[in-house]
Amino acid sequence: MDTLQVHGFLSQALVITDDNDFFGPSSSGDGSLKYTEIGANASFRPRHDVLVAAQVLSRRAGGDGSDARPALDYGVIDYQPYSDQRRTLGIQLGRFKNPFGFYNQTRDVAFTRPSILLPQSIYFDRTRSLGLSADGVSLYAEERMQHGTLRFTGGVGTPTTRDLDSQLYPARLGVDVNGSTSSIAQLRYEHSDGHFTAALSAADVNLDLGLGPFEGELNFQPWILSLQYDKERWALTGEFALRQVSTTATGTLPESDVTGESWYVQYTRRFFDDWQWLVRYDNLVNDRDDRSGRAYEAQGRGPAHARYADDITLGLQWRVNPRVLVAAEYHHIDGTGWLPLRDEPDPAETQRSWNMVLFQLSLRF
Repeated sequence: MDTLQVHGFLSQALVITDDNDFFGPSSSGDGSLKYTEIGANASFRPRHDVLVAAQVLSRRAGGDGSDARPALDYGVIDYQPYSDQRRTLGIQLGRFKNPFGFYNQTRDVAFTRPSILLPQSIYFDRTRSLGLSADGVSLYAEERMQHGTLRFTGGVGTPTTRDLDSQLYPARLGVDVNGSTSSIAQLRYEHSDGHFTAALSAADVNLDLGLGPFEGELNFQPWILSLQYDKERWALTGEFALRQVSTTATGTLPESDVTGESWYVQYTRRFFDDWQWLVRYDNLVNDRDDRSGRAYEAQGRGPAHARYADDITLGLQWRVNPRVLVAAEYHHIDGTGWLPLRDEPDPAETQRSWNMVLFQLSLRF
């Protein structure tokens, strides 16, 4: 038990918007305090080649608070049958964090994020549970070379779908969403002690849909290219994704097959050792064949601006000490493509152009 480690974190944010609600009633009164993350994790090694690790997370992001009940974020038995100075091979059994993009596997810990909100075009908070973790088996291999490190991670399992039904479809439709066997993989290369990092992530995610007596399927296939150049005091990061989403006809839900596009470019600058500022442009298009959403609106399915979002972000972080982080950021958004349905169930009542300010205090031990 001398290998036992226990850690935890707490983050509380204030969200203020001029139009459209995000994570609670942010556009009314003094804003919304309904963005809270509390987590605790533990790990120990019963043998030198076996690691047991788990994390429990309570997270509230708007809504009535039902999603804040504690849940298993991840819980794995990690076995490394081979490991030396040059390479490592391992397998994880249990609920593992999905390896896609740069930030997904640690996205709930504020100290690992460059901003309060990650780029919503890639890391959707609207459908967070779908991409967060899966129950199954994950394999990983790491090759340490003279000038860099190559790492592969791949897994097969059932994706978690907590509260996903009300985020994918309006609650009034009563669509039931359950995970089915899916797969995910990432190939990542870090050169020169992390000064340059590149990653390619891909997934084949399957969901079962239920609408009364009708049953259907949803298939989600994202490809994500991630690049970062880090020079200690500053870093330039960009990610690009193609997202194919297809569904079978399910009762009143028609068959569909669309390909979306996401990308962002982000510049961070560190100064005074414990301060960092950020500027980012984030772009989301839900259908590459209808970038403006006009065809979507002409079909009477909703406002055009519900099909895209352009987000300009300015952020500032202060690490008061290794255990305390204070952050603030401003967003100017054109479009509502990533607004949570829980906060804005009727897209027709949303405003195309809106602004958001966030403040967050984070602690860890």
